[in-house]
Amino acid sequence: MSSKRRHWDPESPEEIAELLDTISDKIPSLIRGIMESFFSPEAASNMGKAVAEFRKTLIEGGISEDEAMEMTREYLRTLTNWQGMMREARTRSHRE
Repeated sequence: MSSKRRHWDPESPEEIAELLDTISDKIPSLIRGIMESFFSPEAASNMGKAVAEFRKTLIEGGISEDEAMEMTREYLRTLTNWQGMMREARTRSHRE
């Protein structure tokens, strides 16, 4: 689509083709960027720091050691579930 603003005609095959071309160009790089943000060494380091800080904050806040450890495990499960969903989406997109 041109840089000028114009009325989009959803029934125009040319405009639909142009829209699909744009989407097919943009979506893979967007997904790749998201995946890299979850699975890079930097992301792993940040996750480790976040989990350690979470546990430390709980203990400093008066939560017992055992309860803080369980809450930290649950926090880590939540973080890794997000990673698992992203990995599954990537695998599924490669199969399709």
